[in-house]
Amino acid sequence: MKKIILILAMLYSTVQAQTIKTMTNDHTEKITLGGGCYWCIEAVFQMLNGVVKVESGFSGGKVKNPSYKDVCAGTTGHAEVVQITFDNTKTSIEEILKVFFTVHDPTTLNRQGADEGTQYRSAIFYHNKNQYNIAKGIIDELNKVKAYPKPIVTELTAYTVFYKAEAYHQNYYNDNKNAPYCRMVIQPKIEKFEKVFKNKIKK
Repeated sequence: MKKIILILAMLYSTVQAQTIKTMTNDHTEKITLGGGCYWCIEAVFQMLNGVVKVESGFSGGKVKNPSYKDVCAGTTGHAEVVQITFDNTKTSIEEILKVFFTVHDPTTLNRQGADEGTQYRSAIFYHNKNQYNIAKGIIDELNKVKAYPKPIVTELTAYTVFYKAEAYHQNYYNDNKNAPYCRMVIQPKIEKFEKVFKNKIKK
């Protein structure tokens, strides 16, 4: 893991220097990410400085307005995702993807830990060409330097639509910190984030 973090840090500096940022009038931007159970990555990104909002939901499927039960059946084609709204004067796509590739395993196909199924696949749903170029560059470079023991299988797909999950899935970790899943699965990811990105945590 230390090797991966070091490579990501070096790569981040390189990509950041080469990137022309796309700014909106209000300086906010969105990206949609799947990294296993959305409770996990929601909790992490809520802590990242510059992130304005994190919503858990579904993208990449063929059924309109799916429920959590529908997606868990594995027949809708959706991935569990978080849609991140961020202030691109305080953080960046590069920084967000650095966190993303640190707190989940992008080499396990349709699986994160004990969570298995296409809904738990690693995925980046990019919202513009700039996001695509940055994400592809990072994935290509991580594979090139063999940062992980196996190739990255993260899906890189143009964003089309996001369906917000039911209310009880939002802010799940903060509302259920003592639940077994939160303590055994989410808490270790948060601890890793806090250790690696201690200077990037919201005040």
